[in-house]
Amino acid sequence: MSSSKVDFLYLSEPEMVKAGVTDMHRCIEVMTEVFDLLGQGDYIMGGKNHNSHGVLITFPNEPQFPNMPKNGPDRRFMAMTAYLGGRFNVAGEKWYGSNRDNVEKGLPRSILMTAINNADTGAPMAFMSANLVSAVRTGAIPGVGAKYLARPDSKVCALIGAGVISRTSFMALADVCKKLDTVKIYDLFPAASEKLTAFIKENYPQIKKIEIVDSIEAAVCDADVVNVATSGKEYPYINEAWLKPGVYVSLPAGIRMDEDFVLNRATLVIDNWKMYEAWKEELVYPYRNIMGLIGTYYLDWVHEGKMDPSVITNLGDIVAGKKPGRKNDDEKILFGMGGMPVYDVAWSYEMYTKALEMGIGTKLDIWDTPYMY
Repeated sequence: MSSSKVDFLYLSEPEMVKAGVTDMHRCIEVMTEVFDLLGQGDYIMGGKNHNSHGVLITFPNEPQFPNMPKNGPDRRFMAMTAYLGGRFNVAGEKWYGSNRDNVEKGLPRSILMTAINNADTGAPMAFMSANLVSAVRTGAIPGVGAKYLARPDSKVCALIGAGVISRTSFMALADVCKKLDTVKIYDLFPAASEKLTAFIKENYPQIKKIEIVDSIEAAVCDADVVNVATSGKEYPYINEAWLKPGVYVSLPAGIRMDEDFVLNRATLVIDNWKMYEAWKEELVYPYRNIMGLIGTYYLDWVHEGKMDPSVITNLGDIVAGKKPGRKNDDEKILFGMGGMPVYDVAWSYEMYTKALEMGIGTKLDIWDTPYMY
């Protein structure tokens, strides 16, 4: 006899850490599974094309109601929803509020939670702290890209930006690119570069040289792997001439590059072109003015008739074996990404299963028998 009892597991941030949320190597493995499912098409996200990044709440510059929040930097709420198939077979959501003023209050800019649900009944399975879920899964994606797109002999890594996402991206790149021995860091704020340097020295003894440089050009000029993760008002600019043959450029944040280079001489890989097509329906041209991701430039150039989207390769198609990854040692490969809720669902599900194995978390009841009206 089936039970009508419904409960779910609550996981705090310390419990998420115990379950292994910061295990970058395992996260890369799980994200690789996700890209394989993306390549097969065994997933659904929101929106009418089933590929929406999420639903955004923003606020007016001059609210008409006394309690309504006022627009400001990173002032928003967002729901990111997805179903993921394969061994996961769950639906889920990342929900968060964000406000840059939080930093002055001793809080993270964004405060995130994820929920996962039984894909058949819709019953909740878990509700959990997700700031680390989001940070680690974001950093893991450049690592998945590096598995298929970076040269195996890569030794020099350039990090543009020295914040949390640069840290987690480096964790992933170091996990995949086993021969890395040199890191060059550029950030507008020297204290951030020093903090990242200390983290690398403490945790990655294989890195023999760490150099804090005073320009983007100095950082990328001889790098085999470049990661750009800045959050300022101005997107960093990288000139084609600064990039050596065979470079892998990971772009989890905004960037500026010369149109002629990107359209005519770079190899273009992206996380999921259909997500950008969903943005085209949700946002207003010119799309790059809204967020500056390399994929939004592609949207603009397709809109302007300068680019055929067939030149863009989805990483999922590479992971699923439908298309090749790096084809030669001299390709300059740009890997653009925008973040997808399937990542959060997968990594949250992984933490849920680990928590069950370890017997951690708090089980909360919804009902033993539902009250029927």
